[in-house]
Amino acid sequence: MKKSIGVPLVITAGLAVLFLLGNLLVFNALPKSKRLLEPVVPAYSVADPAFRQTLDALLHSPIRGGHEILPLEDGEAIYAAMREAVGQAQHSVTFETYEFWGAASAGAFADVLAEAAERGVKVKVIADYIGSRTADPEKFTRMEEAGVRVVRWREPSWYQLSRFNHRTHRKLLMIDGETGFIGGANMADNWLASEVDSSYRDHHFRVRGPVVANMQGAFAETWLEATGELLEGDLFFPALSEQGEAVLQLVKSSPREGRHRMRFLFLYAIAAAETSITAATAYFYPDPAVIEALTAAAERGVKVRILVPGGSIDQGYIRHASVNRWQPMLEAGVSLYEYQPSMYHAKLLTIDDAWASVGSTNMDNRSFRINDEANLNIYDEDTAWHIRMLIENDLKSAERYTLSRWEQRPWYKRLVGYGAALLGAHL
Repeated sequence: MKKSIGVPLVITAGLAVLFLLGNLLVFNALPKSKRLLEPVVPAYSVADPAFRQTLDALLHSPIRGGHEILPLEDGEAIYAAMREAVGQAQHSVTFETYEFWGAASAGAFADVLAEAAERGVKVKVIADYIGSRTADPEKFTRMEEAGVRVVRWREPSWYQLSRFNHRTHRKLLMIDGETGFIGGANMADNWLASEVDSSYRDHHFRVRGPVVANMQGAFAETWLEATGELLEGDLFFPALSEQGEAVLQLVKSSPREGRHRMRFLFLYAIAAAETSITAATAYFYPDPAVIEALTAAAERGVKVRILVPGGSIDQGYIRHASVNRWQPMLEAGVSLYEYQPSMYHAKLLTIDDAWASVGSTNMDNRSFRINDEANLNIYDEDTAWHIRMLIENDLKSAERYTLSRWEQRPWYKRLVGYGAALLGAHL
């Protein structure tokens, strides 16, 4: 009598599927290692040439002067400047963002991009799949029919499932390879006020000068990975002249091997602080090493202030998980502030009025270990001071979170925070 092989085959196939799904879960659930494990104790400040020389070498990106950098505040001004720049493009537009949705913001911008392509401009767009999942499909069709090449970054597919959790969180726009935009703002209607809701508070920057080539290079690297197409030549990389006095450096980070730069950059800069650390971040979930670095700075006499969202945060569970970690910082004298009027989405760090970093990077695990990020480092005192002034202005609309408030917070908020902390490395 012949034995049936159907049951063993089904069992074997089932085990294979479970093994595959288990591996995909592990690949996505486990972030890359923290890399920097030993304390950083530089014997110099961020103004010392040794600090600049170290970052010039470690970040594989040149530090150069000759830049104009223009701050832009909140969605109305940010989006208007970006649409105007695209409207003036003659050769190329490259755009990379995390969130891309909403008729008033993304819809209007899609139309401007399509119009640029229709007049012969080469337009390339990378919109993260998760961040653009609620976008109007007709706007993607509109752009593609006009000649815009659109990539939905990490769109689900069987050969990319192991990297599905690795999102692009960058916010980059380059016009003709000569003008760049970078900062904290996505392209979504949350950044525009409505009759019901206030707009997100955010800071973005228009940049002209040599560093725009490095911004373009960061986009081109992601574009090559996504499409196999190499962006090259004067359309994307024209010769660039000096435009101002700011001294800038692009730093990019990603979960791929050897490119975890944001975490060690921030730890290094915090460790080198001598007088002040002023930071603003949309999501603040510091790991133990970051907490230790901030408390150590406060204990050696550095004035440490950190501005985060208050009750208007769009992901409240992150706030409660974060607050649960604040005790050692509050006890050491770190000043923590919560922005009150609306969701606070800026990502700014300035140290000793001598160095600053602005861009897409939050002070959390996703930015440090999982997402693709891009920041501009600033090495001249005048620009670094102006970045601090942006935060100082926002601090006027914030409330300080005291140690006594931390000790008296309700049990249910602590419980929500502990539950959210189970996500740990993904916050």
